[in-house]
Amino acid sequence: MSKQAFVFPGQGAQAIGMGRDAYEASAEARAVFNQADEALGFKLSDVIFTGPETELKKTYNTQPALLTTSLALLAALRQKGVKADFVAGHSLGEYSALVAADVLSFEDAVRTVRRRGELMEAAVPAGLGAMAAVIGAEREALAAFCATLSVEVGIVELANVNCPGQIVISGTREGVQAAQERSSEIGARRIIPLDVSGPFHSSLMRPAAEQLSEVLAGLKLQAANIPVIANVTAEQVVDPEQIRELLVQQVYSPVLWEDTIRHLIALGVDTFIEIGPGAVLSGLIKKIDKTVTVKSVNSMQAVELFC
Repeated sequence: MSKQAFVFPGQGAQAIGMGRDAYEASAEARAVFNQADEALGFKLSDVIFTGPETELKKTYNTQPALLTTSLALLAALRQKGVKADFVAGHSLGEYSALVAADVLSFEDAVRTVRRRGELMEAAVPAGLGAMAAVIGAEREALAAFCATLSVEVGIVELANVNCPGQIVISGTREGVQAAQERSSEIGARRIIPLDVSGPFHSSLMRPAAEQLSEVLAGLKLQAANIPVIANVTAEQVVDPEQIRELLVQQVYSPVLWEDTIRHLIALGVDTFIEIGPGAVLSGLIKKIDKTVTVKSVNSMQAVELFC
């Protein structure tokens, strides 16, 4: 039997004005934006709708902004009776997935990702960490290459295993730079530096993870009513205590996105619905398996045309 999954984007998908059409057209979506403003004690919706971009790009604003926009679009989509058999999210998007699965309340999630953003930004002083997208390298070869560079030059590790031929690395500025300079050793076609505020999903994020652990310890988590595929393991998770632990590990572990999608396909998923700004995940999923159906719900128009 055909199954479908909701997937939610992470940092990098943000854009000024995202979700505004949903806010204006859907009472359910508008309620989500209003809840975020109330939970955070300031008008996050103003930052989302009008910027400036320098404010939206701050990690501690980007994370709650993306979560809010994704879940506002989900609220509008659910009015059409659309349901999922599984949920997953890319990095930050995992929190959207957990709200969709009723593990976390939206208010707790939006406050937590705001704090998560602050902790991730503060974990490594500006300029000391870096990330880059590696195009055309084999995963095993890149992992071994990074392990060598981590010893010789400075920490550099796999951060996002996105799809065949696209893997993001993260670590010290020196480590990532060395990977760029020596990328021909592993046959990479090119390496693209990313405009990020820290070396996310690397072991340098462990201090942030330890502090996030204290935040998560104070939250009430429920068992998932839709199985969530965790970034860290690319396996189904339902148990709230396991989810809590995996959210801590997620901060310093690679996002196994390709593995997540392959696991969902093995579970019978043939339709993926990306809910949130942009269409980055839709593109990655098609690179993983061209035969699946991918739908992108990134605007109110997409919600209204959904079938």
